[in-house]
Amino acid sequence: MFDYRLKVFDAVARRLSFTKAAEELCITQPAVTKHIKELEKHFRAQLFERKGNGVALTEGGLLILKHTGLLREITRQLEYEIHRLHDAHQGLLKLGASTTVAQYVLPPLLAKFHRVYHDVNLQMLTANTEQVEQALIGKKIELGIIEGDSKRKDIIYTPLADDDIVLVSGAKNPRAKKEEIRIEDLVAIPLLLREPGSGTLEVITHALKSSNLRIADLAVEMYLGSSEAIKSYLLHSQCMAFISRHAIMHEVANGLLKVVTIRKFSIRRRFFFITLEGQIGGLPEVFMRFASDHYSDLLPAPF
Repeated sequence: MFDYRLKVFDAVARRLSFTKAAEELCITQPAVTKHIKELEKHFRAQLFERKGNGVALTEGGLLILKHTGLLREITRQLEYEIHRLHDAHQGLLKLGASTTVAQYVLPPLLAKFHRVYHDVNLQMLTANTEQVEQALIGKKIELGIIEGDSKRKDIIYTPLADDDIVLVSGAKNPRAKKEEIRIEDLVAIPLLLREPGSGTLEVITHALKSSNLRIADLAVEMYLGSSEAIKSYLLHSQCMAFISRHAIMHEVANGLLKVVTIRKFSIRRRFFFITLEGQIGGLPEVFMRFASDHYSDLLPAPF
């Protein structure tokens, strides 16, 4: 870790509290004050000023905070690379992933992971979000990656990345001639949706509520169990469907599917790692760190 006084400063600056910084660092508040005074003496600048019951950063403090953030990231990356260089990771890692993640997000990540950690054997369960959560609770898997808004009290949810769900149609569908539709137009369009229990359907349901729409208001033609099934159906019908951008990159690029914009409406969801309390560490932690570092390489290009 970088200079301990900078670590103390970083804790105070993030929390804007000497007391909370002391609790985070497991040291006394006088010790925190001592380190900050030494840092102010070193830089010949006041770093904090009293503001009511708390403190605020001075101009000098803001400048140092900018650099401690960079130092923290550099230290994290250095520790990761040294850890990877010297530690021989081996064994079995049991993963579980919801359908969209398993089909479109994880495969390239798994291939990269295997090239670096070739002594780690990977097993993966593919199911919908609800089933992956149950598999984790039943200890059939050690780490899950899911989409959706569900939050169970017995599971820890750690964000991985954001994803956009877009309205998609077959490129030759006459209903898709308009570049943009209104949210009210949805009720007259035959739709395909993912099956109950899927994270995608859960997120869509939640987003529609913000526009005073329910699933029951829509003309749902069919519920299907995978994005692949939905895409194939779209090519032979006049339906539309809500699908992850990750799932349609190739079809849109090849002119088979088309994204239809809904005016003033969008659906953004988050992919999460899921673990049980006290279970993080070992190979699950190694994979979580690796996936977080390399996910940005897989982001779909804008349409």
